[in-house]
Amino acid sequence: MSLKMNDKVAIITGGSSGIGLAIAKRFAQEGARVAITGRNQKTIDQAIAQIGPNGLGIQGDVSKLDDLTRIYQTVAEHFGKVDTLIVNAGVYVLAPLADFTEEQFDQVSDINFKGAFFSVQKALPVLKDGASVVLVSSTVNNKGIPNHAAYSATKAAVRSLARSFSAELLDRKIRVNVLTPGPVDTPVFASVTDSAEGAAAMKEAMGNFTPVKRVAEPEELAAAALYLASDDSAFMLGAELLLDGGLREL
Repeated sequence: MSLKMNDKVAIITGGSSGIGLAIAKRFAQEGARVAITGRNQKTIDQAIAQIGPNGLGIQGDVSKLDDLTRIYQTVAEHFGKVDTLIVNAGVYVLAPLADFTEEQFDQVSDINFKGAFFSVQKALPVLKDGASVVLVSSTVNNKGIPNHAAYSATKAAVRSLARSFSAELLDRKIRVNVLTPGPVDTPVFASVTDSAEGAAAMKEAMGNFTPVKRVAEPEELAAAALYLASDDSAFMLGAELLLDGGLREL
């Protein structure tokens, strides 16, 4: 490994599985001390076993501001100031417009939008000047897809936040950028289907929907996150790095 994150401190929200876990593992391999958050302690413990001795797991819900304050205080106590924040925690809630409930709307907006906003706000006291912040969006942030109205709107909001946050944090030289994936091989397919067969079928369908005819591997997103977190992207600000297998462009 290149050790591009050597001696750096990184926080990954939603880092106990999927894209977040892949990023955490890659950052640890690159020399970082890595803190991950998640809502399930058992899943966090399993993830830390994979990340290794430079990992720290903290249970918490990004939609709860007291949890965020506690998370960042804990990281500061263990690791000190933070070089990189990956705002990855999110939920994938799908339903037709006519059937979408208020409870579903609150869930997706509280975690994906409110959670992203306050994950950055509450981190400001522990972020170093010159830190890199990466918000994870989705390629549906500018597409109209049935059953995705609320989810897509929250991911469009995340894309917008990167622009506004970047403008506000210029005096601290904190860079805020967006990592925008298409379909990725994560447990999300199982979360929105009723069986292993259904999850496999959805994964295949989503892969076939892309021009490259496959879903991404989480490690591919981790490599992109490393670029955004490292000095390699020092001239990138308020921008979007798109990894969607050509879904948006072709």
